[in-house]
Amino acid sequence: MKKYCYVLTASLYCLLFGTGIYAQAVPAYQQEIESWHTKRIQNLKAANGWLNLVGLYWLDEGKNSFGSGRQNKIIFPKGTIAEAAGYFERTGNTVKLVVQNNTAIKVNDQPVTEAVIFGGDSLRPPVVSSGSLRWTIIRRDDKIGVRLRDLESPLATHFKDIDRYSIDPGWRVQAALQAEGQPRSIAITNILGQTSQQQTPGKLVFTVNNKQYTLDALEEGDELFIIFADETSGNTTYPSGRFLSVKKPGKDGTTIIDFNKAYNPPCAFTNYATCPLPPRQNVLPLAVTAGEKNYGTH
Repeated sequence: MKKYCYVLTASLYCLLFGTGIYAQAVPAYQQEIESWHTKRIQNLKAANGWLNLVGLYWLDEGKNSFGSGRQNKIIFPKGTIAEAAGYFERTGNTVKLVVQNNTAIKVNDQPVTEAVIFGGDSLRPPVVSSGSLRWTIIRRDDKIGVRLRDLESPLATHFKDIDRYSIDPGWRVQAALQAEGQPRSIAITNILGQTSQQQTPGKLVFTVNNKQYTLDALEEGDELFIIFADETSGNTTYPSGRFLSVKKPGKDGTTIIDFNKAYNPPCAFTNYATCPLPPRQNVLPLAVTAGEKNYGTH
């Protein structure tokens, strides 16, 4: 049996003469991407997704009153909670919640009148709730704040889809991890202007149209996480870049970067996220016409 091979961008596809294997593989790949996209939309709309964020409030040292009334330091959306619901008391890296005026508030589904909801070493802060509201405490360097969600947020309930480029198998490229001899870190800056050093396992090296490119990767559980920008950024895609998740390389040191799964950071949907920005070396000098396009005006 004869085998005919050709290259689409950096991906090699082979057609076994007379079998129709390639014709069958393309629809299967399209289905894979569509399934990934469906799950992506479900995650965005989930209770812990990004579409229901309605507030992010940074806490001052001491007492920070909260409620829907204008007299509060922290003003929750009108009609969602009592006008004077209580206060958050920040003492260094610890936050205590004190409930007032018999406001119905729960911590991890248990009614409370007072509770410590954040400590300096908190890895998974408790979820505080009142009606359709849910909030947790987040820390970004020296800043500690209240991240507020509303499960009945119009954006979450009316959200339909994200515009995307057409699925193109040519943007599914093989990459090799160029590991460092010693542990190395790279500077990652977020939209708050805070910069942290994060460890990288190395660079992913890949080829598009016979030109070689690299992307610094970060470790994220069992995957590699990539923050990148390209020549579509600020035009058809989100100005501050997009994200990618990539499987860790196998024993041969290679993996697949699938730009059809490039997705928008949370900041594309809400003003209440604190997204990391692409490091300078991850700004690609080419247009990656694959994956999600920009959403809204954030």
